[in-house]
Amino acid sequence: MLLAATGALGLATHFLLPDGAISDIAGDALYTGAVYLGVMLLAPRARPWLLATIAVGWSFAVELLQLTELPHRAAEVFTPARLVLGAGFNPRDLLVYALTGVLACAADLAVQRIPSRRAEDSRRAATPLIR
Repeated sequence: MLLAATGALGLATHFLLPDGAISDIAGDALYTGAVYLGVMLLAPRARPWLLATIAVGWSFAVELLQLTELPHRAAEVFTPARLVLGAGFNPRDLLVYALTGVLACAADLAVQRIPSRRAEDSRRAATPLIR
């Protein structure tokens, strides 16, 4: 569900916001976030650092691919390919991808700690203070 919401936000950013730095940065962050969530869906037991590495690596590869003519040619044949492969290289995007990977990893680790805190709190509550 989170992956679908991220994808929907990415499409909304692309189609509804005016072109500019803010929409570009938001779109890049959502793209890497969606890749992170997609890999998490395919490999649910993978460690967050590995998910982030794959998501950032994928995003970097797609960005570097934009230095070639392949994304333009793919978009000529199949217009939606532009949504996945992009249109033009921007070095700032690499920084956005890396920061998004770090944030996604940190958020994932924080969420993973929630159940263990709850379990620990319930164990403490069930343990008598005086024996």
